[in-house]
Amino acid sequence: MSQDCKLSQAVKESLDDYFMHLEGEPPHAVYEMVLGCVEKPLLQYIMHKVGGNQSKAATILDINRNTLRKKLQQYHLE
Repeated sequence: MSQDCKLSQAVKESLDDYFMHLEGEPPHAVYEMVLGCVEKPLLQYIMHKVGGNQSKAATILDINRNTLRKKLQQYHLE
C-alpha cells in the first residue's frame, strides 16, 4: 500500500469514528476540521525538516511561498 493510500485510509477511519460518535448531533464544519487536523502538523513537520527554510518548504509542498507564509501565520507557526 502506498503512503498516499495509508494516509487516505487514516482519514477515512477518523471520519468514520467522528460520525459514529456524534450522538445525534448534526455534523458541522467537517472540511475545516479535517484540514485543521492535517494541515498544521504537515506544516510543522515540513518546516522542521527544512530547518525553517520557507523557500525549501514551499518547494516540497508545491505551494507558493506567500501561501506558505499565510498558512504559517494562520496556525501561529512563525
